[in-house]
Amino acid sequence: MNKIKALFCVIIPIALAFLFNTKLGNTPPLLKFLNPFMGFWQNAENNHFIFNHKAKIKGAIDKIEIVFDDRMIPHIFAQNDHDLYLAQGYVTAMHRLWQMDFQTRFAAGRISEVVGQKAIEVDRYQRRMGMVYGAENSLKGMMADPKAKEMILAYTEGINAYIKTLSKANYPLEYKILDFKPENWTPIKCALLLKQMSAVLAMGSDEFYMTNILKKFGPDITKDLFPDYPFREDPIIPVGTKWNFTPLSVPKTPASFTEALTGEVKTKEKVEGIGSNNWALSGAKTASGYPILANDPHLDLTLPSIWYQIQLHAPGVNTYGVSLPGAPGVIIGFNQKIAWGVTNVAADVLDFYQIRFKDSSHNQYWYNNQWKATSKRLETIKIRGGKDEVDTVYYTHHGPVVYFQKPKYGRADNVPVGDALRWIAHERSNELMTFYYLNRGKNYNDYRKALTFYTAPAQNFVFASVDNDIAITPNGKFPLKWKDQGKFILDGTDPAYDWHGWIPNAQNPTVKNPPRGFVSSANQSSTDPSYPYYINWEFAPYERGKRINDRLTTMKKATLDSIRLMQTDNYSILAQNLLPALLPQLNNEQLNATQKEALSYVNKWNKRYDANEIAASVFEIWANRLIYDIWGDEFEVKGIPMRFPSRDRTVEMILKEPNAPWYDNIHTAKKETLADLVNESFKFSCDSLERRFGPINKDWNWSNVKQSNVPHLAKIPGLGSKILQIGGAKSTINALGESNGPSWRMVIELGKTPKGHGVYPGGQSGNPGSKFYDNMIDTWANGKLYDLFYMQNPDDKSGTVISRLKISK
Repeated sequence: MNKIKALFCVIIPIALAFLFNTKLGNTPPLLKFLNPFMGFWQNAENNHFIFNHKAKIKGAIDKIEIVFDDRMIPHIFAQNDHDLYLAQGYVTAMHRLWQMDFQTRFAAGRISEVVGQKAIEVDRYQRRMGMVYGAENSLKGMMADPKAKEMILAYTEGINAYIKTLSKANYPLEYKILDFKPENWTPIKCALLLKQMSAVLAMGSDEFYMTNILKKFGPDITKDLFPDYPFREDPIIPVGTKWNFTPLSVPKTPASFTEALTGEVKTKEKVEGIGSNNWALSGAKTASGYPILANDPHLDLTLPSIWYQIQLHAPGVNTYGVSLPGAPGVIIGFNQKIAWGVTNVAADVLDFYQIRFKDSSHNQYWYNNQWKATSKRLETIKIRGGKDEVDTVYYTHHGPVVYFQKPKYGRADNVPVGDALRWIAHERSNELMTFYYLNRGKNYNDYRKALTFYTAPAQNFVFASVDNDIAITPNGKFPLKWKDQGKFILDGTDPAYDWHGWIPNAQNPTVKNPPRGFVSSANQSSTDPSYPYYINWEFAPYERGKRINDRLTTMKKATLDSIRLMQTDNYSILAQNLLPALLPQLNNEQLNATQKEALSYVNKWNKRYDANEIAASVFEIWANRLIYDIWGDEFEVKGIPMRFPSRDRTVEMILKEPNAPWYDNIHTAKKETLADLVNESFKFSCDSLERRFGPINKDWNWSNVKQSNVPHLAKIPGLGSKILQIGGAKSTINALGESNGPSWRMVIELGKTPKGHGVYPGGQSGNPGSKFYDNMIDTWANGKLYDLFYMQNPDDKSGTVISRLKISK
């Protein structure tokens, strides 16, 4: 018995030690996590960033000084480009190492290394979409350019110099929760980060839906319901702009175009909200007489923020703005002479091709009347707690054949089986040089030179200079296509369906100093139909662009406050258009007491999606339900996945076609009218709000219905923000949804001394234990901006400095 007791005394502590030091499911290893010397306690706010300190980095060429202001924003002063980007890598890793690591692991399909088998389909998807393949090609482009190579190697060197300073005790908190450790940074990770942005901004893919629609309804109905240009549009390049170039010959449309086939696949429809606003006013419309530029890119909101504020100062450059953690340079920002910003173009640069294979080996496919060999790429996926998996991906000349069998993974739903992916993100590129030259730009010519290096994701680059020039250019590397090429799935056997070269960069749409005195974009159509090339057939709904242009047209003597308030404008053009058509069709006698009360709110509504507006909640659900009632019966067919016509087309039909056949529900004996659907959808809206919140009360307020918040990047509970009681909607300038919206609001007043203002919903630090983790959220939520401390030298006294870091070799 004593021996048994002794055995238990040995086994039980060993077993407990094993259990408490092992990650079980989503629970971190508790002894490690709770260890007072190495666990999460060490991530509580410490003085590591507050006091002046020094560091030695072996690769530094000269002395570097980094000044931290009172929001922990670093201002780097270096004596050469190499040290500038080395310091940028070092300080970005200091604040955002886990975020950089996680985002690039995700892009590379390496999450299974951290969380095990449950992430295997995530990793397969990333590999099969060619993310690593594309990053490798981009890296070749970067490393072939001496300046880009210097940037990326110095930045990598700086990140690794910081990683070397870490002990387990000061690993970022997420490493402790997920129980893994940092690894050395490599240049491919910088490329992966840029590829991930291309994937995010590709916005889904609709050609599978469209092919099924063409097959079911025929070309006439398809053309009517899915037009190539909306009935109301205020394009980015003003109507009537002359194209001062001789266009290339556009390829001819194949005769078989309307005979495309489709696989029966469920796809991911394009997502509204992945967009942005930007604009620039000439000095003729501002109080100062100098241009004002504004930008607010709409992306998924996360903690840590997708952006990292920074100032970079070295001989020939003094630029301030936001960077992407994991890539050198400033992406959106300003310097002494110019300012620039970006919004997504939504160009059609991602196409799927149906491939005809010779047999189940997939070693050959039919193309141009002969069998052509595929190539194989072996993707080795490491799995925590399991054996490595080797996934074979077959490549055609178009690109990877993503799936032969559909996995149970939501993001894979928008990929057809047996089709090859042709995607601009697989091309060799060197976007870094765009930002290198913009950061140093002095005038319009420098801006135009910078854009020639840019490939993807295509962006509307807005520009303003102290010379009183303003401009905007939908810019990227655009395939030379025949009209509507990519609107439907393409025939992979016929060379006529290939991409036929590229639109010359100099012939990308652009406008400089238009007579109206401003330029702007909100993801709407790039041009009117007179532009000789095809970029895409559908862009974002027109309401945001229309509202921006209406306001800028009437604006005079604009100031910072004019623009700041405009960025948070909650007025709905959609409500302005629809309510006069919908309200007269409501039958008041058939409404119950709650519905009548809701109608009284709508009748008095100012059409603003403000936080405390009950009518905004009623209208939003009402409009969405009405769209579903109109199209759901015809376009939701089991086994034939399709999408609905656009909101622009739906509004046009409601306003101009009161007797359209689409109002009738084909599943009922009755012939429904528009009035029937308007009444049903209004009652649905009121009833759903009443079921959720009870009789009309403050819980019906729009902010409470919308539930805006900023979640943690990895959705770790407790590390996201509170629910924010703020307004905005995807159809307003302040395009704020539940967890998607203005990820960085910036206003730049150019002049003899530029004045920058900006904020994002987060903080500089990626450490949840730091006061700089989410300290800017309330300022952002209240629609305010911080003055940006644009330092001229390390001893600039015009702002507040709380820390200095001096780096030597």
